[in-house]
Amino acid sequence: MNLNNRIAVCPGSYDPVTNGHLDVIGRASRVFDEVVVGVVNLPHRKGKTLFTTPERIGFIERATEHFGNVRVEAFSNLLVDFARSVGAKSIVKGLRAISDFEYELEMHQLNRRQAPDVESVYLMASPQYSFLSSSGVKELATFGGNIDDLVPDFVATRLKEELSR
Repeated sequence: MNLNNRIAVCPGSYDPVTNGHLDVIGRASRVFDEVVVGVVNLPHRKGKTLFTTPERIGFIERATEHFGNVRVEAFSNLLVDFARSVGAKSIVKGLRAISDFEYELEMHQLNRRQAPDVESVYLMASPQYSFLSSSGVKELATFGGNIDDLVPDFVATRLKEELSR
């Protein structure tokens, strides 16, 4: 690992990855030398995931393969410990609304207490994705809504298959 590289972690459950997630990851990839997309193995806050960790990783790898500086890894420890383990000095998150800000402010303060050397960076959601969430996509898909422009096509196909069971 080159200590001069600016490495950032983009953490999340990505269940499933959305075009909003991919927008933030892509924008982060233009700011940092390397972006490590950290897939939470077993999200504590959100509970059981619809897709397995390897499947979520596969979705993100496929959707980000055109970026030369993005890689994907699962993690099961504190976010700041994961960031340090990959050499990241920054955690990048997307913010959609005030509710995201309130939650992320709390997480930032907790992370800062644990690791003052790891900085949080927030990217505002692009307008077309300011409403978009994985849970919203799953709910739309469950009831037959059109999700084709909200997630990559292969994710939409797989989500429809999974929810038809």
